[in-house]
Amino acid sequence: MKKIILAITGASGQIYGIRLLEMLKTLKSEIHLIVSKPALLTMKIETDKSERYLRTLADFFYSPSDIGSAIASGSFKHDGMVIAPCTINTASSIAYGIADNLIARAADVTLKERRKLILLIRETPLHQGHLSTLLRLSQMGAIIMPPVPAFYSNPKTIDDLVNYTVYRVLDMLGFNVEYKRWVGLKD
Repeated sequence: MKKIILAITGASGQIYGIRLLEMLKTLKSEIHLIVSKPALLTMKIETDKSERYLRTLADFFYSPSDIGSAIASGSFKHDGMVIAPCTINTASSIAYGIADNLIARAADVTLKERRKLILLIRETPLHQGHLSTLLRLSQMGAIIMPPVPAFYSNPKTIDDLVNYTVYRVLDMLGFNVEYKRWVGLKD
């Protein structure tokens, strides 16, 4: 059973974090979930899901202020951390070592322990400061993964687009998932 840390921040695109949580549950993972207060506000605007719903899917639910939790330590062994969606504010905190909340602290120790950290950055357009921050994170070992749709999968619905991105995240975490992969061009 894989142990995954999932953080949901306040950026638009709450469905990515929610869908990832739902899929991790079906894959019988041990899920450690952190949800920021801005995420809960954005979630009310973008979805019909509630904090209560998220809590039913997570094995462990943490407040962002819970700096003393197990996942705040590098000694906590896990198989990867995903921040979906990830605000530029959160990315910047991680990039510059400002671990003043549990999301940034868990990400910081994930990087220092050389574990997988995947950030679904939700910001556009990007200015030079954003790009410098993302480059810094990549150089530190984070995987920068904006949720960009792949149209070769011939999506019919928004769910198809969301699911494709979430399957890619699960693939990167080492789960054996099936989805429409690029097979190359044929004459």
